[in-house]
Amino acid sequence: MKKIFLAAFALAATVGTASAQVEIGLKVSPTITSLRAESTSKNGFASDGSQLGFSGGLVVDYFFGENYAFSTGLELAGKGGTVRYTDFYNNGNGVGNAFQTSYKMSTQYLQLPLSVKLFTNEIAPATRLYFQVGGSLNVPIGTRINSSKFYTDPATGTENKAGDYVYFFDADALLGAGAEYALGSSTKLFAGLGYHRGLVDIDHYFESKRNFTDVTIKNSSFGLDLGIKF
Repeated sequence: MKKIFLAAFALAATVGTASAQVEIGLKVSPTITSLRAESTSKNGFASDGSQLGFSGGLVVDYFFGENYAFSTGLELAGKGGTVRYTDFYNNGNGVGNAFQTSYKMSTQYLQLPLSVKLFTNEIAPATRLYFQVGGSLNVPIGTRINSSKFYTDPATGTENKAGDYVYFFDADALLGAGAEYALGSSTKLFAGLGYHRGLVDIDHYFESKRNFTDVTIKNSSFGLDLGIKF
């Protein structure tokens, strides 16, 4: 996957060398995030609620045509949600009474968007619509469960770092749309909606440490993108 993204970037750079224009800016994105969870019926993993998040950072649009840009940057993004599941108290034989439990996970990611933006011609003076499609590569830099850096497994009584529950890498599919307004020759304001759908199973605990079967947990976030480019 990494080689594909690098090849796409190299192609865009080659095509647009003569007339390329780079626009750099900043954005903030209040978001609603959740965890898509599923498993076999024995443990019954499921999403049990969303939470408010926030992301923001650098935006870089590299135009290789008047209406086409390769869009990247570097963002700090908060993601997470609440997951519920069925567990079993350990009675020494690995089997015990069933009980329902849940936990709320919040993870901070360094996020590298890799996408293409398609712009319309002006629909009003100095105003264009844009559509964005692509993905992002994400690395977790901090995790909390129930607002703590440590979490005690209610079935085993074992305390673990919250970060032990999260896989070291994530990747999203990215879809977005919005409008851009030019204030002058170089300054532009933009506002839009963006959806990140996690593609990677981020569970790094239940299958590997607890031997649960077919547990899948993935990120999702939907946000309002607000920013300025210079």
